Amino acid sequence: MARQSYSLTVESYSVLLIAQTVSSCLTHSHRILSPKREGLPMELRSTEEEKQPQPPHFLIVTYPAQGHITPARHLARRLVLAGARVTVCIPVSAFRKMFPAAAEGDGSGSGEDEEREEEGDGVAYASYSDGYDGGFDRAADDHAKYLARVRQEGARTLSALLGRLRDGGPRRRGPVTCAVYTLLMPWVSRVAAEHGVAHVAVFWIQPATALAAYYHYFRGSRERFLMAAAAREPSGGAEEVRLPGLPPLRLRDLPSFLAITSDDDRFAAVIPEFAALIDAIERDGDPARPAPTYVLANTFDAMELDALASLRPHVEVVTIGPVLSFLHDEADGNNNSPPNDLFGHDGEGGYLSWLDAQRAKSVVYISFGSTSVMSKAQVAEIADAMEQSHRPFLWVLRKDNCRDGEDDEKEAIKELLAAATAAGSVVVEWCDQARVLAHPAVGCFVTHCGWNSTLESVACGVPTVAAPQYSDQGTCAWLVERELGAGVRATARAEDGVLEAGELRRCVEFAMSEAVSAHATAWKKEARAAVADGGVSDRNLREFVSRIAMARCNTE
Repeated sequence: MARQSYSLTVESYSVLLIAQTVSSCLTHSHRILSPKREGLPMELRSTEEEKQPQPPHFLIVTYPAQGHITPARHLARRLVLAGARVTVCIPVSAFRKMFPAAAEGDGSGSGEDEEREEEGDGVAYASYSDGYDGGFDRAADDHAKYLARVRQEGARTLSALLGRLRDGGPRRRGPVTCAVYTLLMPWVSRVAAEHGVAHVAVFWIQPATALAAYYHYFRGSRERFLMAAAAREPSGGAEEVRLPGLPPLRLRDLPSFLAITSDDDRFAAVIPEFAALIDAIERDGDPARPAPTYVLANTFDAMELDALASLRPHVEVVTIGPVLSFLHDEADGNNNSPPNDLFGHDGEGGYLSWLDAQRAKSVVYISFGSTSVMSKAQVAEIADAMEQSHRPFLWVLRKDNCRDGEDDEKEAIKELLAAATAAGSVVVEWCDQARVLAHPAVGCFVTHCGWNSTLESVACGVPTVAAPQYSDQGTCAWLVERELGAGVRATARAEDGVLEAGELRRCVEFAMSEAVSAHATAWKKEARAAVADGGVSDRNLREFVSRIAMARCNTE
């Protein structure tokens, strides 16, 4: 897996890009400063400074889920490092959880004007209302109603924010140059266009392979998915779907939403949102259509060559991943505190100190992300597998991670967890996952295989046991097992989806073998090379920022 090395440093490359952009801006706009500027009156000097070419201003709008907000914040920091101004716009409910002190003074209840700037990062945060300012209850609230409500309320409140930013805003960050949005929010591009925002990008926070699957589904391959779904065996997912430019994939390896055959499915409402996204990003050569939406893909070329080759004739894909702040913190020698999350972190002194006391590559880390739920039976199987493995483990089990049940079931789960901790392992409600995976004691990651978790494990060189549940997680598992050789996919029971203790124990032992560990280490080097100084993803992002900056000053 050798790759080309680049001699340019971040600093020299950035200076080159900025110099080219600023020089061109000055030439086109004829705003060359007078050498006697110091003698100008203050009011004229201020006016002259306002005429200086300004950095591009990116507005990143996110869906209200930790899996969207976390990579959006990482992207914001990367954009700042590349010389841009950035505002991250999150729903009111998420804003209040992340910044409770800033939200306390809001007397209106709408949260539309809440704004703050995070210390040290140069990133501003603002909120929009999705119509569920008290939060969206995934168990009780209807997804279709939510998506309809956020299209209406989100558009209204985002429009107000764009107006404030255009008029200067409380922090005078200037009008938005490029609007970026995460998945399920294609309406952002319409609102941005109404406010004269010239450039729009979607931040694709799933594998490029998943994007290729969605593209081909809506561009001629839908019947292939439906036929495979109709022929699906009770054991589920073995049917192959052949898509242009991709290797043969089983149904279980593809995004689960593409196997939906009924409008009554609880996730059926997301299909039109993905259809709208594909319409927005497609490059069809029609000059009458608005410029297509860019795709900033949180992946790197070496990891998904086939999928990217399949997409690039049709879509403007810019690979910029893995977008992970801790990789740059390590390079700079920083040791930042845990980021503001939607969940509170358990005391660091506990689990990190415990990890410090463990042998290298001995610990099994278990986490199923920010949205998954599991039954008492599943909790029991995991606990049983870990007891039989005789390996130390760190297990993240959120308060809302277990399905509601009878009091005796809840008590049984408490007893299982108490037994685990009594045996010397650790169970926490939430943690700083990047720091855990980067710890030398961690030798295996048992995960739902969401894309954020997958990228973090790859970047840290930790072998993976994948237990995917829905959405793109099956695709992530396929990549880790079949394409990277850096993990193994566990097979759950067909009748109830429970991953049995014996299967989990087998997968853990396989993942921690020397062969799999060697593959994981090799891909760690690939991932880090992509975003290092002058790496392919690093150059792609800086060139994208420069392109947006150049386009801005050409219109001024």
